[in-house]
Amino acid sequence: MSATKKVILTAETRINAPIAKVWELWNNPEDIKQWNTPDAGWHTSHAENDLRPGGRFLYVMEMKDGSFKFNFRGTYDEVKPYEFIRYTLDDGRKSTITFADDKPVKLTETFEPDANQSFDMQQEFCKAVLDKFAKYAEGKS
Repeated sequence: MSATKKVILTAETRINAPIAKVWELWNNPEDIKQWNTPDAGWHTSHAENDLRPGGRFLYVMEMKDGSFKFNFRGTYDEVKPYEFIRYTLDDGRKSTITFADDKPVKLTETFEPDANQSFDMQQEFCKAVLDKFAKYAEGKS
């Protein structure tokens, strides 16, 4: 009997900004609405973030043309400021965001993909969001 290996996807970017600023911009709902998109066709119309173990988050992501919308929501499992955030999405998938070094900050997201969606598409989507965040954070430093 063989065990099924769980698929984990990883995306990362580097941000030329102080880690304190990176942490603040990553977690502030008003900033999240500015950077949390893969490209100009998307926007985050609403963001809530209660950054503490047991706290909840909700990001409403939608295509600007109204053709598609989804809620990205879950519960924080563990938070260590300036180091990592671990959370569980409402569908049970897990993710970890790590923050390493300082100027540049290496931001890495590892996540369990949605088995109903293309893994490549999810990887590219995540990487695009991280890169958009990097550009946003560098413009705010």
